[in-house]
Amino acid sequence: MPHPLDSFFSPASIALIGASRDHEKIPGRLLSMLRKNEYPGKIYPVNPNYAEIDGLVCYKSIAEIGAPIDLAVVIIPARAVLPALEQCAAAGVKNAVIISSGFAEEGGDSAAMQDAIAALAKRTGMRISGPNAEGFFSQVQCVAATFSPAVDVKPGVVPLIATQRRIGIVAQSGGIGFAYYHRARALGVAVSYVVSAGNESDLGAGEFLDYLVQDASTDVILLFIEGIRDVDKFLAAAGRAAEMKKPVIVTKVGRSGAGQRAAASHTASMAGWSAAYDAVFAKYGFIVSNDLDEALTIAAVLASNPLPKGDRVAVVTVSGGAGIWGADAVALRGLQVPELSERIQAEIKTLMPSYGTARNPIDVTAQGVTSGGLQKSVDLLTASDEVEAILVVLSLSSEVRKPFREEELTPVLAAQHKPVVFYSYTVPSDFARRELGKSGVVVLSGLTHAGVAMRQLVDYARFELPKPADEARPPSRDLSVHLTSPVLSEADSKALLRAAGIALPDEVLVKDKAGLDEAVARIGLPLVMKIQSPDISHKGEVGGVRVNIATKGEVFLAFEALLANARKHRPEAVIQGVLVGPMARRGVEIIVGTMTDETFGPMVMVGLGGITTELFRDVAYRPAPVGAEEASAMLAGLKAAPLLNGFRGAVKADVAALSQLIADISVLAARHARQIAEIELNPVLVHAEGQGVTIVDALVVGRK
Repeated sequence: MPHPLDSFFSPASIALIGASRDHEKIPGRLLSMLRKNEYPGKIYPVNPNYAEIDGLVCYKSIAEIGAPIDLAVVIIPARAVLPALEQCAAAGVKNAVIISSGFAEEGGDSAAMQDAIAALAKRTGMRISGPNAEGFFSQVQCVAATFSPAVDVKPGVVPLIATQRRIGIVAQSGGIGFAYYHRARALGVAVSYVVSAGNESDLGAGEFLDYLVQDASTDVILLFIEGIRDVDKFLAAAGRAAEMKKPVIVTKVGRSGAGQRAAASHTASMAGWSAAYDAVFAKYGFIVSNDLDEALTIAAVLASNPLPKGDRVAVVTVSGGAGIWGADAVALRGLQVPELSERIQAEIKTLMPSYGTARNPIDVTAQGVTSGGLQKSVDLLTASDEVEAILVVLSLSSEVRKPFREEELTPVLAAQHKPVVFYSYTVPSDFARRELGKSGVVVLSGLTHAGVAMRQLVDYARFELPKPADEARPPSRDLSVHLTSPVLSEADSKALLRAAGIALPDEVLVKDKAGLDEAVARIGLPLVMKIQSPDISHKGEVGGVRVNIATKGEVFLAFEALLANARKHRPEAVIQGVLVGPMARRGVEIIVGTMTDETFGPMVMVGLGGITTELFRDVAYRPAPVGAEEASAMLAGLKAAPLLNGFRGAVKADVAALSQLIADISVLAARHARQIAEIELNPVLVHAEGQGVTIVDALVVGRK
């Protein structure tokens, strides 16, 4: 089925607005790169200062060409860009890439020029990438619409190609996008597209991601982002990638304060709240990597291997020490390196000298290379059901010797039974890369990254897109009467939650001593008393909480003490009274909350609760709403998860009840996103399995 961006990425004709004869300058390099990469379509240079450029007729304006144009590449001064685009639209040009910079990244009037470009795109239907972009490269269609030296073609140099599957690259930084491409070529990883999104006046990372998701020639996607502008398109594309099981590896920069400043100034793109980005990535199964080489290693392993069916790894080596190191690299990532059965060990021992070892890691020794033991061990392990992946650790520095025969290795790897990853502890020679590349091997030279990649393959293989939330639960209700002020007290917050259908303990707000007897009779002893004020969010810090009150006399004394403490510490606070409630049964303390991200909207959060929440920061986030199944997965990802699952002989907690509460709160936050900015339940006490949960404290913050 055709995609709206087909004519962008595979144009039949290209106009170069601002073309030049000088190949040392960017306008001249654009024409040179197109020709060197054997672009098959028609090229129309546009520059009123030339009659011809490099044997091509040069036109004074786009209107003078008089032929259909699929793509215009614009590299002229910023002030001239908008008039040139108006001419392009009038001439029926379908798409444009603006290389020129000096727009929103500079602010002021320059930002207004970018707004005008966006308006033009919307008005005319012409699709525009940039400004401040580095263009794109379509290797399949031979379209090098970029000035990047990474796509330069050296005469007589045969490219290294080790993978049949291709990676596609979308980057909001052109320099990084083409750096991925440059490094991928060095490894022998085939590439489908590299696209630089620039300032995203019209086309954004979301639409480019969507194109690569549906593109049959792209098998793995690499994303480098600072922020997302076309959020809906990005999320839709992410969902399709998850449904199709097409891996997306993402690097999100701008996580630090300094990084955010750089992100904002570099591409005029808001970096956003990184936790929200991580939540979105987790929801859709994106593989997150914060290192360029690591991300490319993961992509290379995905492009050259099937997904594993489990987490058991065999390490095969020609050096005992290197094998142990390889075993450590995968074991430290939580993968298993099991001792092989006596039967498998006995078979492997016949392939190596007596001083080798077959237990796992398997050291066939250097002699195993020449005797064929290395190849035969790999053959045996790919057929074995005792491991689901193999890490081969060896030296590939030789310029003449081959550790494997192509005719023996190729069919084993082509069968794609399980991942077989190759790591060289010496600097791999070009000879070794090319010889192994003939069999589909990508040689890795970073052991830590290899371990990470194997872990990520296992996790990605297990990922399933979560089921959607049940948005009919809790029932929809009008909560506006409870949102009369932006910040609510605990009592008011709980009243709102009860009205929304969330179950809470019975409590009484007592405004004076006269109401204490009735409250005690209703709640019963022992009980808890807490000062109530919308101006006091952390009641414990002002002496505003009394627990385990066992007698009526203590109730009256506690009432006076709570009021006195509040007046002492926060004399300006509006005091509503004292909330009287039952002492909760013991349970695991969990925090459940929601907040609103500027980019992605409502987020739900769960983590280890109580007073240590901010200390340990053991939390998980997802875009709201989530279903109970997804909430359960969030809980399973916490470091504190064992506390819910019967840690050290304790009874198992009611995870099902907690998961449903998280789901209900997330639906509430999503449904009332225009009214509610934050919800915090802390702590939620999770009781023994089948005994439910108790919300001890609650805070709701309305939108201002």
